[in-house]
Amino acid sequence: MMSAPAPSSVYEDGRYLEQNPGWHEEDSPWKAAHVLRMVSAHGLAPRSVAEVGCGGGMILVELAARMPEAELTGYEISPQAFARCTERSRERLTFRFEDLLQTDARHDLLLTMDVVEHVEDYMGFLRGLRRHGGLHILHIPLDLSVQTVLRASGPLLHARQKVGHLHYFSRETALATLTDCGFEVVDWFYTYPAPGAPGRRLRTRMAGWLRRVAARMAPDLSVRVLGGSSILVLCR
Repeated sequence: MMSAPAPSSVYEDGRYLEQNPGWHEEDSPWKAAHVLRMVSAHGLAPRSVAEVGCGGGMILVELAARMPEAELTGYEISPQAFARCTERSRERLTFRFEDLLQTDARHDLLLTMDVVEHVEDYMGFLRGLRRHGGLHILHIPLDLSVQTVLRASGPLLHARQKVGHLHYFSRETALATLTDCGFEVVDWFYTYPAPGAPGRRLRTRMAGWLRRVAARMAPDLSVRVLGGSSILVLCR
């Protein structure tokens, strides 16, 4: 009997690109804005910024325009994604077709944006990341909520089959995982999909509006029950 291919192979053999032809680049301005919000809140001025699993590189493109003193580097292991991002190289912004964990590189600020949930050995991955960054900003989707669990084969399996999520987190398990892997959590906040994000169906936009209203009144309860959010975490 032939063994099944490793889940990570979808990023290297083109299957992920087939499922996600835009490589989620439409979310890049929104994600970059949250990174900048955290950077500003803590008065950070990193001279070197890197992103592991940078995809098409558009988060770094957005940051390069707003962090003029920083040298930015993107690391990517998917040949299809690297072909997209390398075309966006420019002064102070470079991309590398390699696994950051296999290098000796270290950066003042290391970004890991919606990557942890895709990695089979996610705790080994996180432990390996620590030595490559002085500070870390991670964005982790919170797939676990009352509504996603009750809907059985709905959202969780969709996240697995469509966008490759192998692990599902709540706020509590995401933060506990980071602590267990040796990180010190400095700050965190919830993020919610942008109201006018392109490609969202009407039902999705309506659900997002309801979540944002509920989050203003009771953010923790809203996230636990309705889901649809992520968490941005600053660690050292």
